[in-house]
Amino acid sequence: MARDRKRGWFRVAEVLLIPPMLVLMKRRWHGRGHIPRTGGAIVVANHISKIDPITFGHFVHGAGRVPHYLAKVELFEHTVLGRIFRGTDMIPVYRGGENAGASVQAAVQAVRDGLCIVVYAEATITRDPNLWPMVGKSGAARIALESGAPVIPVAQWGAHRILAPYSKRPSFLPRKTVHVRAGEPVHLADLAGRELTPEVLAEATERIMAAITAELEVIRAERAPAIRFDPRRAGVAEYGNPHGRDSAEDR
Repeated sequence: MARDRKRGWFRVAEVLLIPPMLVLMKRRWHGRGHIPRTGGAIVVANHISKIDPITFGHFVHGAGRVPHYLAKVELFEHTVLGRIFRGTDMIPVYRGGENAGASVQAAVQAVRDGLCIVVYAEATITRDPNLWPMVGKSGAARIALESGAPVIPVAQWGAHRILAPYSKRPSFLPRKTVHVRAGEPVHLADLAGRELTPEVLAEATERIMAAITAELEVIRAERAPAIRFDPRRAGVAEYGNPHGRDSAEDR
């Protein structure tokens, strides 16, 4: 069975990214003990900034796990990022088309091999005007129900103050506070073994989104909207920069 090991590129990322993060931001981390120290696990979070993969990964790393991201395939095509992503065993995500299912199966196998995968439940930066978690995608639910691995909900807040959604100009000073909070594993046991119908996947996905939202409510000390934002119903593009000026990395 594969081990949750650190490869060369991951060690490079540790050296290059963690020290600056310690200097440039204040951390408020809670609940890392909910992330299993060993064995397959699925850590699922909200997405509010292009920089939060770093803060999210830092949190998972601090829990003693190597984070293996599911990341959009376009990032693997980048000259530098692609080499890093492949060198750290990231899993490319194909949105739509005949290769879409390959990402899920690769993630299921990784979890069965004992790795810790990290997933953005919404598959992109939230479109909610106030940055609450929007309607989620079913990928995390499908991986969980096929693998039987625990799903750990994580909420994060504050990274958007360092780099606003779709902005290319970070603001490090004054130092921003980044909150990351993990909750107890999402209850999915009653759905295990059932046929993965759209209804079952929708129920599991909403439980995951509700758990993430509950943790974010604690961080923000306010209640989320009663109705989750749905970009399709709102007529907002699900992917890419909703404000235009799209690029490959925005998609």
